[in-house]
Amino acid sequence: MFSEENKERFLRVTDFVKKVVHVMYLPTILYIGFTRSNPQPSFARLISPFA
Repeated sequence: MFSEENKERFLRVTDFVKKVVHVMYLPTILYIGFTRSNPQPSFARLISPFA
């Protein structure tokens, strides 16, 4: 049905997507939390929790 080349390309793409989701999940959740909260914290708070 699919050629070996297409299967290999599909596996490479899915591996890349898995890595991107794995690395970007937590920063995205933190960003959404900081930008949607009320009152919105300052940028210095976003970078350093001790600021």
